[in-house]
Amino acid sequence: MRISLDAMGGDHAPRTAIEGALEAIATEPNLEIVLVGDETAIREFLPNPVPANIEILHTTEVIATEEEPVKAVRRKKDSSLVKAVELAKKEEVDAVISAGNTGALMTAGLLVAGRMKGIERPALATMIPKIQGGVSLVLDVGANMDAKPAHLQQYAIMGSLYMEKVLGISNPRVGLLNVGAEEAKGNDLAKSTFPLLKETPVNFIGNVEARDVLDDACDVLVCEGFSGNILLKNTEGTAMAIFSQLKREMTSSFFNKIGAAILKSSLKRFAKRLDYAEYGGAPMLGLKRPVFKAHGSSDAKAFKNALLAAARFCKSDVNELIQKELRISESGKEENS
Repeated sequence: MRISLDAMGGDHAPRTAIEGALEAIATEPNLEIVLVGDETAIREFLPNPVPANIEILHTTEVIATEEEPVKAVRRKKDSSLVKAVELAKKEEVDAVISAGNTGALMTAGLLVAGRMKGIERPALATMIPKIQGGVSLVLDVGANMDAKPAHLQQYAIMGSLYMEKVLGISNPRVGLLNVGAEEAKGNDLAKSTFPLLKETPVNFIGNVEARDVLDDACDVLVCEGFSGNILLKNTEGTAMAIFSQLKREMTSSFFNKIGAAILKSSLKRFAKRLDYAEYGGAPMLGLKRPVFKAHGSSDAKAFKNALLAAARFCKSDVNELIQKELRISESGKEENS
């Protein structure tokens, strides 16, 4: 398995990307990684000699977080992000990972790698942890601010296959993000999508409210990118606020500190379940080649897990399974028309 990694993307580039790559090949010796970016900066964090299953592709440009995505991708042809995606397009690598500019990565995925046949809008999918353990896959969380019912139907198919083949969840439950559980609830998009998902070959369980997402309401949650991004950011912000307040209370007095010491192992397990770094990158489902977006503040563990998740994605041949399912769906529509 061969993966290109944008070493210059992320808040702590290139150090954490390289550290994550080294941890990934230690865990999965058959993994080959192409580090894309400024060679001098990359070599500073690599051992000498460089491990045999790590390559460096030198580039001279970096797309910054604040840059306008389309302009940046078209103008910075020698950026680490664009070159990493180009390797995937040329099939010189099996997948690509970047923690850089999300819009630029999606743009490069569309303009360079291209969409799958039959996919109208690729979706950015991410994991949200459940309180009891495990995760829900939410898509779309920001690739497309607007969507049609047919797009959400495709999200449901892609998300269901990802959870089944990559995370090993049999017959994953698919929910539709809405303001109420009843079928008639929601805006026009939700009302039109509900009957469509009932006819889709997935385990559709109905509407799911945002307050129930962390409580094991479903395994796959579909929504348009606007609502999905708000849900994701609110969940991240709430978790950060809770941990900050908890830490303040636990250290506010001598007796609280004693209690914190007693609960230390339990609190660590709880924090681990809510840590984004445990779940790796977010796949951009619907592109011809596997593209993964890592969190901008990814540490070495997050990059390692993103690389391992991408490797599992490729081994399971998720893209081919998605294409096959879409062909079956299209054939069924033609027969019924």
